[in-house]
Amino acid sequence: FVMKSQLISSQNLGITIAIISSFINGSTFVLQKKGILRSRHRGKAQKQLGVLFRKLYVGNFLAYNVAPAVVVTPLGALGVLFGAVLASWILKEHLSILGKLGCVLCCCGSVVLIIHAPTAEATSRLELEERLLDPVFVTYALVVVLLLVILIVWVAPAHGTSNIMVYVAICSLLGSFTVPSSKGLGLAVPDAFGEGPSSSRARALFLGLLGTLAVSILTQFFFINKALECFSSNIFEAIYYVTFTSTVILASGLLFKEWTALTITDSLAILCALTTVCVGVVLLHISQEALITWKKKEEKSD
Repeated sequence: FVMKSQLISSQNLGITIAIISSFINGSTFVLQKKGILRSRHRGKAQKQLGVLFRKLYVGNFLAYNVAPAVVVTPLGALGVLFGAVLASWILKEHLSILGKLGCVLCCCGSVVLIIHAPTAEATSRLELEERLLDPVFVTYALVVVLLLVILIVWVAPAHGTSNIMVYVAICSLLGSFTVPSSKGLGLAVPDAFGEGPSSSRARALFLGLLGTLAVSILTQFFFINKALECFSSNIFEAIYYVTFTSTVILASGLLFKEWTALTITDSLAILCALTTVCVGVVLLHISQEALITWKKKEEKSD
């Protein structure tokens, strides 16, 4: 009972960190876009402004270590909401009625996710090592690496500036390594810096996960910058959220088996909440193209 109470307490802490981090992340997309716009007039140094603020994404890394990724990742919808509002205010990007409706749906879906969240299960470093060598996860990781090589080497140079899905796909697929690596680091740290026969093996695992995390984050920063140079921050963040969430939940589900702790009722509730959040994010995207107003258009009199 005490162990269960500690898990629930740590999960609540993780959810709180994730919500705060989502608001910070939403604002950093806007700041990054603003920095890029200023760089065109003041030199390339300003372009890194958004990247420096983007490092606040570390909040989500802390949340992943105390709460399931299936909950933390979808809560990024709150960052989409906050980013859309800030973009309409700071960058003067239009937020229509559809966009506001999307914001409401993101909030509603996030609340349902929190209510039906699975209890975080304690996982040891040895279990992590076994799961990293699981044939299903290894096959998935190899397929993701192959897709990334094809997208970065051949597709991005030819179609990156004309098709937003190229940069979105690269950043989202990298999330398959970013989130599991950050969660794995939390499991490897206690043994990596301890004393014992297994410390050297734990240290090797720690360094491997840290290197994977660093490469994936830096690559994401690079392609996020390139995407924001060509496309609206609202559109990019909305599509990025849906694809990133999908890949992270898939990768975390294969590696950490978080879905096994859910009942049928909670599973259906989370699926409905995910659908609601995704619809809200898509509406935020559509709101950039559609113009809807409550006011009746006045006809000109002859």
